[in-house]
Amino acid sequence: MRRMLVTGGMGFIGSNFVRYWRERHPEDTVVNYDLLTYAGNRNNVADLEEGPRYRFVRGDIADARQVGQVLAEERIDTVVHFAAESHVDRSIAEPQSFVGTNVLGTQILLEAARRHGVARFVHISTDEVYGTLGPEGLFSESTPLAPNSPYSASKAGADLLARAYFETYRFPVMITRCSNNYGPYQFPEKLIPTVITRALRDQPVPVYGDGLNVRDWLHVHDHITAVERVIEAGIPGEVYNIGGSNERTNLQIVHRILQELGKPFSLIEFVPDRLGHDRRYAIDSAKIRSQLGWNPLYTFEEGIVQTVNWYVSHAEWWQSILDGTYRRIDQAGRGGQSG
Repeated sequence: MRRMLVTGGMGFIGSNFVRYWRERHPEDTVVNYDLLTYAGNRNNVADLEEGPRYRFVRGDIADARQVGQVLAEERIDTVVHFAAESHVDRSIAEPQSFVGTNVLGTQILLEAARRHGVARFVHISTDEVYGTLGPEGLFSESTPLAPNSPYSASKAGADLLARAYFETYRFPVMITRCSNNYGPYQFPEKLIPTVITRALRDQPVPVYGDGLNVRDWLHVHDHITAVERVIEAGIPGEVYNIGGSNERTNLQIVHRILQELGKPFSLIEFVPDRLGHDRRYAIDSAKIRSQLGWNPLYTFEEGIVQTVNWYVSHAEWWQSILDGTYRRIDQAGRGGQSG
């Protein structure tokens, strides 16, 4: 039985992971460690908080004392590190906070985990650390890091620290780099939930530049199952790329969502391009497929329909974010149970 610390477990990918792990591995103890910044939402896992072998701790990964205390109290043997500032636009406006959380926070967490003898540490990163691609080619694990935004630079710094902890201390850390995720519980600032929630209210849907920037889209459930394989069978010191092999332009994404919702394309509003906007990302997932036996379940067509339907049927969830009422939930102290 594992005793697992999940950082950032109230965010989009982290909360989906926590829900999945509690369902698939009910014998394991999961400690959800999250600072509850604006993108952390206790509603994402509210139904788990009274369950056995689950505990929520509100805390900062950059707080060495608190991190160490939780690792010791809970006898943690596995860390899955999702916690990060992750919105590119926000990183352009306030890069310092991204460096503080993503770089310094990761180093503090790595050091605490090393000192407390954690047996497996999975550091969750992003394909954005590789920079941008031309019209052809794929990012592999050996692609040089060439980040182009403060966000991706901070994640690249965290990746290098994780690598250094393996090379210097032989600390059992593994790095995953995923393509763009989508699915339930994604904060409405990101592209797909922005399009859905604005279109449902018949509001203009902003599209950067010419809308032809290309991303490889990965359903969050497929990302989580890949992380599960890395936890169970990954080799310390290795990097694993996780992609959905679903390349689409932003404009194609917007058109497909509007079509699914029966909304007119006239809602599209082209806006000035983002500073340093990478043109294309695409992931080569051959390594994790061949070495760990992972394969994605969702085609993009299946995944986008499921995602649109989830937002339609969970309007109260995203409306509480847009009007700010989700922040009124008691966020102090600890919830759930330790087991």
